[in-house]
Amino acid sequence: MLTVALLVTATTVVPVHAASEGECRVLWRAVDLNDDGVLSDVEARRYAAAMRVREMKVPDGGKLTLASFLAACKADAHVPAKAEAGAPLKGANSFTEGRGRDWALAWGATNLSRLAKDPDGVWRGTAIWDGKPGQIAVDYKGNVVFKTWP
Repeated sequence: MLTVALLVTATTVVPVHAASEGECRVLWRAVDLNDDGVLSDVEARRYAAAMRVREMKVPDGGKLTLASFLAACKADAHVPAKAEAGAPLKGANSFTEGRGRDWALAWGATNLSRLAKDPDGVWRGTAIWDGKPGQIAVDYKGNVVFKTWP
């Protein structure tokens, strides 16, 4: 019995920071710009991408209701991770361009250009991050690195 319990515990993914219902509702109010109770198009882009990279089901049409948004938020789908030291990391990248775009969008990139894979296996392009233009890179582990232009 103890072995089974340890195995279940070791293989269960636990969010690093389980967001509270209140925190998720505050985020919802900030992103439901037209206050219509549904995130669609531009409003949903980042959050739907975050759900896809975490292999969560995105509702048909990509429109997020409050219920689907809260469920993903409480599972910390909308919290971008910090990039590992030394990222972007070289390595064989099996991501498609679309998957690389999802990682970049999920971390907060906007106005993302077409991405191209470099010889080191890193997807690279241009984007806007916190209102600033620059270069973006997504490595095989999903680390996203952004550098503003001088």
